[in-house]
Amino acid sequence: MILLRRYGTLLALALIIVIFAIASPHAFGTVANLVNITQQMALLAIVAIGATLVMVLGEFDLSVSSVVSWAGIASVALFGTGLGLPAVIALVLVSSLLMGSISGFLVARFSVPSFIATLAFGTVIGGFTFWVSNGATLFSGIPPAFRDLGRGMILGIPVPTLWLAGVAVIFWLLLDQTEFGRRLYAIGGNREAARLVGLPVRRDMVVAFALCAGLSGLAGLLLTARLGSAHPTGGGGYLLQAYAAVFLGMTAFREGEPSIPGTLVGAAIIAVISNGLTILGVPSFLQDVMTGAIILAAVLIRHFGRDGD
Repeated sequence: MILLRRYGTLLALALIIVIFAIASPHAFGTVANLVNITQQMALLAIVAIGATLVMVLGEFDLSVSSVVSWAGIASVALFGTGLGLPAVIALVLVSSLLMGSISGFLVARFSVPSFIATLAFGTVIGGFTFWVSNGATLFSGIPPAFRDLGRGMILGIPVPTLWLAGVAVIFWLLLDQTEFGRRLYAIGGNREAARLVGLPVRRDMVVAFALCAGLSGLAGLLLTARLGSAHPTGGGGYLLQAYAAVFLGMTAFREGEPSIPGTLVGAAIIAVISNGLTILGVPSFLQDVMTGAIILAAVLIRHFGRDGD
């Protein structure tokens, strides 16, 4: 039971991989497919890493999917004005950071529940995205150099996988190896105590929300680069899956604490399930049912392991 308590989620991931490898050894159980899975999970994991920062505070950001959609639409619209690649990327990321800062300010300064603040502000972002795009898919004017940011291989590794690796390392160092990260955990543990000892609670909360939205903006840019187009609801599928990855990750390495390694494990579980079920030809609606059931099973394994310790 101690083994389940400490490594239940990792064991669940290994078990899921083994089951799919046995069921489809020539399609799922290959190195090429495992590399493909890392590419499939990359954008979800980047959004989930941003959500992890906010979850460390004990808060939620429900606007992440809206920011992903906004970043895609904004980038294509800006390319249409004749702006170059660096300017477009900078403007989209800055606007995403600003959106997150507004959400964080509402939560930190006015004590608006993050669930309400980000849900409401995400709706505003979604409406603005539809206004900019006129509700249509945008695809014209995207330069080849931008598409290369989300496509292709470098030394046999998919470009999105490299993006994920870089983001994961940077934010793992930020949370685990810096004073800022330690402050976030302190604020999430006891906000009032953190305030009383002089920690910049409001500022750090605003920064965490800004970084969360910034990573969602980056994911939106990479999604648009990979697809070669942007839809005003293109980020709609990331919200629930991103938080599912974070919650799964909270059972992996630390006792109920969000962490970057844990979130990566959670995202890997979701990606492996999706990939395996697709290879086996399972209809999409059944994939949703089975994905939810397997996620619950992984969490329950951890729960029973903890009870038995």
